[in-house]
Amino acid sequence: MNENTYLPPDLPDRKKLPIGVFDSGVGGLTIVKELLKFLPHESVIYFGDTARVPYGTKSRSTVLKFTTQAIEFFTTKGIKMLLIACNTSSSLALPDLKSECDFPIYGVIEPGIREALNVTRTGRIGVIGTRATISSNIYQKKLKALNPDVEVFSCPCPLFVPLVEEGWIDDPITYKVARRYLDNLKKEDIDTLILGCTHYPLIKDVIQYVMGKNVALVDSARAFAYEIKEELKKLDLENDSNNNSQYEFYVSDEPEQFKQLGSFFLGKEISSVNRVDLEEYKRCMK
Repeated sequence: MNENTYLPPDLPDRKKLPIGVFDSGVGGLTIVKELLKFLPHESVIYFGDTARVPYGTKSRSTVLKFTTQAIEFFTTKGIKMLLIACNTSSSLALPDLKSECDFPIYGVIEPGIREALNVTRTGRIGVIGTRATISSNIYQKKLKALNPDVEVFSCPCPLFVPLVEEGWIDDPITYKVARRYLDNLKKEDIDTLILGCTHYPLIKDVIQYVMGKNVALVDSARAFAYEIKEELKKLDLENDSNNNSQYEFYVSDEPEQFKQLGSFFLGKEISSVNRVDLEEYKRCMK
């Protein structure tokens, strides 16, 4: 995981504090779903910035502002760690922000990179993501840093996020868009494809159909959840209580659509979603 100097305060109930999960929309629920499997006793507070999704078309300064506001929101919630599920925020904002908080912050990118390097047989790895994530070259840089011999082929797929947010998961339009984006990537003869946005696993079946069964799709959500489980053990923050875990959901736009889509994606009912205005959160961090 990311290196940090965080030392949790010696508080008896620290382990029982929730984990924060932040994303630009519903995509981060793919990580929450894996947390349910790997860490069933952990409570979670989720925030999706649905009023301003997608982040992938925004400038670096705008993404930094939005991510800072989200982190400031979480500072008021008493969490023990924060998971940034948004690849765009992880690539553009996290390096500037993770040292400013009283809790550790982890990005979604590194677990997917390690998983891809474990999976690939030929060393030809594809990456799809938002324009901002792909333009940052963060996947190529980090893959090459760990294995200089791999070949990396990247493709921005900006329409995937709004298609997911609309709930068009198995729609003919989604298949048509996927073919338009991925046809050139197929010609590169990759054997592994990193889904470099947490929205993309929600259309994983579409992407797999277009790419073919011989291309392994790397969903960083599962790898991320597993590494967080190990990190909680290392920091002695794993909740060892058998009490029921609690889940809270917050969004910056109309809650009802998130409630419906989120319940479908999560595989369990989201009964309550609260709306918050991130513009109210101004420099709460140290």
